[in-house]
Amino acid sequence: MATNRKLGRTTDIRNAMLKTLTTDLILNGKVETTEARAKEVKAIADSIIALAIKEKDNFETVDVKIVKAKLDSKGNKVTELAKSKNGKEYLKVVKEETTEKRQKDNPSRLNARRKMMTKLNKVKDSKGNNVDLTAKLFNEIAPKYAGTVGGYTRIIKAGPRRGDAAEVAILQLV
Repeated sequence: MATNRKLGRTTDIRNAMLKTLTTDLILNGKVETTEARAKEVKAIADSIIALAIKEKDNFETVDVKIVKAKLDSKGNKVTELAKSKNGKEYLKVVKEETTEKRQKDNPSRLNARRKMMTKLNKVKDSKGNNVDLTAKLFNEIAPKYAGTVGGYTRIIKAGPRRGDAAEVAILQLV
């Protein structure tokens, strides 16, 4: 007997569909789909959130040396005139060195991040910038559910769909 529902799809199509639904749930907080799909996505989402809760504080803060181009008041790169070995002059961008504090994942958190990325799609916002869903899981969702053990999502039945009478359900984060 199969442990998961086949949902009338081949394996690769089913996995892509579940990955997309899980991504939408984490990104938006709720998703409307059929009841069978919602039950499958619920299991995936709960496991991802449990992993995020377990590893949310498993990092260390390190100082990182960053070398970047120096900018003027208008935001343009500052250049200076330099001479090459053969006597030709060229413009060279002035660099400045700074240190920043950044979070460095410990090995188990890095492994958790990679597991999450296998279950989620890459997403862009309306401006075309990448959205880091793993960071959202660690920084927003995990602290919200820190005291709870399980039950991070809920399924609300919404009745039959008009076209094919399939049972529709709303899956949302609690």
